[in-house]
Amino acid sequence: MTLMDLAAGLAPSDLRALTEEMVAAQIARLEGATDADVVFVPADPEADDQFADSPDDLKLAWTLGHVVVHATASSEEAAAHALTLARGLPVLGRSRYEVPWEQAATAAFCRARLQESLRMRLAMLDAWPDEPHLETTYQAREGAPANNAVARFLGGLSHDDSHLEQMAKIAAQAKGARA
Repeated sequence: MTLMDLAAGLAPSDLRALTEEMVAAQIARLEGATDADVVFVPADPEADDQFADSPDDLKLAWTLGHVVVHATASSEEAAAHALTLARGLPVLGRSRYEVPWEQAATAAFCRARLQESLRMRLAMLDAWPDEPHLETTYQAREGAPANNAVARFLGGLSHDDSHLEQMAKIAAQAKGARA
């Protein structure tokens, strides 16, 4: 099933509910996390960041803080693109800002970043026109499927979902190391 298939029949109100549910799930992964847990470097033999800024970071295991800033940046970009598409305009390039992961050093920071991201994404949904231009699509790269505003927004939520298990594993390792 494609994102366009999943998007069929969904309204901005559905995207709002899914976003609130996703952020709640992310915050739940931080339940009981200490500041030390947030910066704990887990064992991750599968670490492989093809988009790392530095070759030294290609195999870097991500901390909880790193996952939070990465996931929120991706979802916010998807929401910004979705807003552009809903307004009937083409997406022209990236719309992404990721807080430097080193700044995500406390549990309070991570929770606040997730709440801020929720507020921003919901505000972008609120800015959609009453009649969104669902015929306007975006293709992330050649060969990728074209997605409309709803599907592009869902792509951000799908990316969030892909990091939930990672967050749970990091939190479990951190709590184990603390015990």
